[in-house]
Amino acid sequence: MEERQEREPRREEGGDREERKGRGDRGPRFKKRTCRFCEVKDMAIDYKRVDVLVKLVSNKGKILPRRLTGTCARHQRVVAKAIKKARNAGFMPFSV
Repeated sequence: MEERQEREPRREEGGDREERKGRGDRGPRFKKRTCRFCEVKDMAIDYKRVDVLVKLVSNKGKILPRRLTGTCARHQRVVAKAIKKARNAGFMPFSV
């Protein structure tokens, strides 16, 4: 009979875990956006200020969510009402 050779446990080419940190990571972490309306108290949310509201609407005319714009929950509610009011007043289009 042939002698069995003991196999060494297979290792990944990367080496030890300490050396491979970050490989299983999901990618770079981004800094969470802060609410622009909380930072600048002078920037009022008004349905007549279309230049501010246009930045919070997608190119298809949908209101962008908080996770994309970075606005806080309180200001997001006010922004949504202002956009709807601006649409009804004719300052902004409902769709493109």
